[in-house]
Parts: sequence; structure tokens; C-alpha cells
Amino acid sequence: MQEILDAILTEQYDAVGALPVPEHYRGVTVHAEDARMFEGIPSRDKDPRKSLHLDQVATPALGPGEALIAVMASAINYNTVWTSIFEPLPTFGFLKRYGRISPLTARHDLPYHVVGSDLAGVVVRTGPGVNAWKPGDRVVAHCLSVELESPDGHSDTMMDPEQRIWGFETNFGGLAELALVKSNQLMPMPEHLAWEEAASPGLVNSTAYRQLVSRNGANMKQGDTVLIWGASGGLGSYATQFALNGGATPVCVVSSPEKAEICHKMGAELVIDRNAEGYKFWKDEQTQDPSEWKRFGSKIRELTGGDDPDIVFEHPGRETFGASVYVARRGGTIVTCASTSGYEHQYDNRYLWMNLKRIVGSHFANYREAWEANRLVSKGLIHPTLSRVYPLTETGQAAHDVHHNAHQGKVGVLCLAPREGLGVVDTEKRARHLEAIKRFRGI
Repeated sequence: MQEILDAILTEQYDAVGALPVPEHYRGVTVHAEDARMFEGIPSRDKDPRKSLHLDQVATPALGPGEALIAVMASAINYNTVWTSIFEPLPTFGFLKRYGRISPLTARHDLPYHVVGSDLAGVVVRTGPGVNAWKPGDRVVAHCLSVELESPDGHSDTMMDPEQRIWGFETNFGGLAELALVKSNQLMPMPEHLAWEEAASPGLVNSTAYRQLVSRNGANMKQGDTVLIWGASGGLGSYATQFALNGGATPVCVVSSPEKAEICHKMGAELVIDRNAEGYKFWKDEQTQDPSEWKRFGSKIRELTGGDDPDIVFEHPGRETFGASVYVARRGGTIVTCASTSGYEHQYDNRYLWMNLKRIVGSHFANYREAWEANRLVSKGLIHPTLSRVYPLTETGQAAHDVHHNAHQGKVGVLCLAPREGLGVVDTEKRARHLEAIKRFRGI
């Protein structure tokens, strides 16, 4: 592993393919034997630091259409938090079902799960049938793993019945020194970014692109008013940038003055601090308060000059969904994913059906959408929202931060990279965008 790292650090990328691949590597795992360790404990008190392990694991055999990547940096997503607390169920069921497809997928069905759905790194090996990528290529990876043997996925790969999220529903993820991906997960690494910066947009940037911009999601257009929950967070910070770049007007919902300031720095003018306004959408655990929906809607109209949202960018879920359906304009769209505050949504259907609104479910992105989202990063039109970086040995703490929302934007993890700031090629472009690249750092 050290020989591979040395070649990368000295930019001898052409030499990487000739170096031996180690039989083992360090990866962040959960163990099947721990799957019941948090039983009876409230979700918030489940601690990823206790369940995430840094293990030496066997390097998987490389199959057709696959690539082995030396991972320089990765990042934390909510799916790693869910995996680490074994909610809504342990991921070993996913691995077992995947393993039944073929002898090749059986490699994934193990008593440990190497997690992580982001990476930036260098191709070490490619399997048979891979022609677009070669050892030494600098890459980032999106997290759609798809078999594409069914006709259902050929107009939109997210519709394939064997579509999975790499590092969550498959093994050998990106929080490790090596990762196994399908070659059609790979995209060029933006050359003005450091490894940890390039790794951080992946999952959330692609998810926000499909959810808000793509015709498979809300199909945002110029002039739209877009309500964005958690607008300074990992997902919302990209939605805010897409709205601003696409000629829409974001209405950013945050929970503190510091988060409001982040949105202003991104260029958003209309910001609601929900804690300062004191919104209580639920009277108790079972009962929502429609009067608070109305008060929230009045605040939006006050800011927009009377406009209701054309699009509501929904990801908190249970806590906010009733309000989201209410405040969307007549004929508007509520586009939803994640449900980080709970999966069981409740809303008053009269406000949906009688006002001709629609709810659109959105899940990650297909290769085309992920490629376009990454292309915007490469062009310097969308910027990383990386706030803090941990070493691989402290991945549990990084996941703990995200679990407790003690972060802004994205939390990164250095895998092979020995320090931050490495891997930049285009220093001139970086200098032009440095303020935006560093906007979230230290917050």
C-alpha cells in the first residue's frame, strides 16, 4: 500500500498499474455480530464510535466491469450513520440479498461490511471489459451500483430492479484505503480541488441535482421559488447552489444565525431561522399544528413578496412534511428523499389534492445526472461544502458529528492522503474560486 501511496504523492501515476496490489487493506467496518448492540437504546443515543471498526480486510478479487481504487479521501453521509446504528435495519440483509445474484456478487456477503459512499482517488486496477479508465487515472466515484440486466433500467438506471447504493447496500465502500467499484461509477476528479474536497460532493451533490434540477425530480426552471430545508447542511447546501445557479430564488430554512450567515455567503437573500421564529409543527408526538403551517407560510410570503414555493426541497421528513405540503403553491411540487427525522410522513391530503400539488420521490441519481453534477463542480460553478476533515482512525467521531448534526455541509475523511490540501493540479482555477471552496471550513 505504501508503494502505491508514494507513487501517487510523487505524481507518478503511470507507475501505479505496475505496482503489486496488497492482499489486505484498512477499512472502516461494522460487524454482523454487533447488529443488536444498540437494542432498546433511543436512536439519538446510539453511538457510531462504538460500532465502527478500523480493520484489516482482504482485498476482493476484481471482476468484469469493475475497478479497484486507491482511496485518498472519502466523506460521511447519513447512510453511514444509519449503517453504524443498524437502523432502520442492519445492512447485512442487503449484502446477503446481493450475494444471491451470482458468484461474483457473493463476494459482498461477508460478516463485516466496509462502509462509505464517497471517494476521491486513483485507479489501481481495472477488470475485463473496462476501456474508459486505466490505472493511474484520478477519479471520483458516484454511489450508484446497478446490474442493468433488466430492461427497466435502460431509460433511467435508478429504475433498475437491481439498483443499489455502493458502500451501503454493497460491500467494499469508500471509507477505506482501497475500494471496489463498477467502472460506470467513475468520473474525472476536478483538477482544482484537493482530495478531501473532491470526495465530499459525491453523494449529496448528485442527489440534490436529480431531486431539484433533473426532469426525474422537480425539474426546476428559472424564476422558481424553492423552499430548501436544512439549506446549510450536506444536502441543502448543494440545493441552494443549484437554485442560485439556475435562476431560481431559494428560501433557505436553517436553525441558527450562524447557519443563516452561511446561506447569505452562498448568495441567498431569503433565509428563515426556524428556531428564532419558534415554529412548532407538532403539538405532541401524535398531533400536528396546522396553525404553525400557516404562520410558516405567511413568513415565506413576507420574504418573497407574496409568492408560495413552486418547489419544496424536502429531506427532514416526518418533522416537516405536513408543513411542506401546506406551503407549496397551487400546482407545486414537494420533492422528497432521506427522511432524516423519520420515515412515516403525515400531511393533510386536502391541501395536496384540492390544490393539484404533487409529491415526487427522489433517490440518488443515474450516471448521467451524477456526471452533470460533477461537471458543474469541475467548472467551478458548484463548490464543495466541506467543513471539517478527520483521519481514517477517527471515522467513528466523524459519523457521530453527523448523527448529532454537529456539523455544517460535509464532514470529510482522509484515507490514504497523509494531510489535507494535496492533489491539486489546476492552481490557477483554484485561486479564482478559493474563497468559495473554503466557505464552510471551520464552521
